[in-house]
Order: sequence, then structure tokens, then C-alpha cells
Amino acid sequence: MMSNTVGNNIRKLRKKHGMSQKDLADKLNIRRQTVSAYEREVSIPDIYTLIRVADIFSISLDELAGRNIGKKKKP
Repeated sequence: MMSNTVGNNIRKLRKKHGMSQKDLADKLNIRRQTVSAYEREVSIPDIYTLIRVADIFSISLDELAGRNIGKKKKP
């Protein structure tokens, strides 16, 4: 089971939208190898890149970070 991390979430979203790493890299104006590094968590995207990724997939930064929106923690 994949953990709920930014890198894994980028990979899941990219695949869900039928995009290759190159497709996403082109939209972000970065190299394909950089997308691969994000997905493998060898590198961490800066906040500006995270915002662009969230915009591309029409999600919030909270969702990209794996936060469960609207769910309250049990006491």
C-alpha cells in the first residue's frame, strides 16, 4: 500500500488523468526527471510548483498534501 505523501499523490493524480511524467513536466515547465524525483521523493517541490500541480489537477493544496478535508479527528 502506498503511503499518502505528496510524491505519491502526484503520481496517483498524474496516472488518474492519463498523463505521462513528460506531459506533467511540460505543463510545469520542468524536466521529466524532476517529476520523477518528486514522485520518488528524492526531491521536494517548492510551494510554487505545488500550487501549479494543484491547479493542473483542480484540487486544493490540502488534498495534494493528503489531508482528509471535512473529517474530524476522533478524541
